[in-house]
Amino acid sequence: MNDHTDPASDAPVPLDAQLCFSIYSASIAVQRLYKPLLDELGITYTQYLVLSTLWEDDGPGISAIAQRLALEPSTITPAVKRLEAAGLVTRRRSETDERQVVVELTPEGSALYPRTAELTRTLLRCSGLDVPGLAGLTAQMQTLTAHLREPAAESEGS
Repeated sequence: MNDHTDPASDAPVPLDAQLCFSIYSASIAVQRLYKPLLDELGITYTQYLVLSTLWEDDGPGISAIAQRLALEPSTITPAVKRLEAAGLVTRRRSETDERQVVVELTPEGSALYPRTAELTRTLLRCSGLDVPGLAGLTAQMQTLTAHLREPAAESEGS
């Protein structure tokens, strides 16, 4: 009998036992959980991620935001344009490199930050995790991501 949970086995792994599907499912579930809260704030999930980047470090270029979020600049640009139309950010050409578009929070964009605390409270309440459990899971995911990105970086360099 084949053990479907043994990664060394030649048998196919059932979908529910695959890490990739568990991560994908969890990501979709978090986005669905956040959606009504983000709707109240008037932003999308991608816009929330862009704003989160700016709340950490205001004033990066589009390419730096894209790199931080592991997304393409072509995905970030429309989100930033919509955030600008909503009055939450401004865009301007870099004074040192005109090819770069710098994104900065407006006072309204900065004021939105404390209102996002409800996202974490809701995630904690619905996940069944406590703060240390959520922090531990986040740390595990960050470690996994770092390890999975290493081979990609190594193969790009060769």
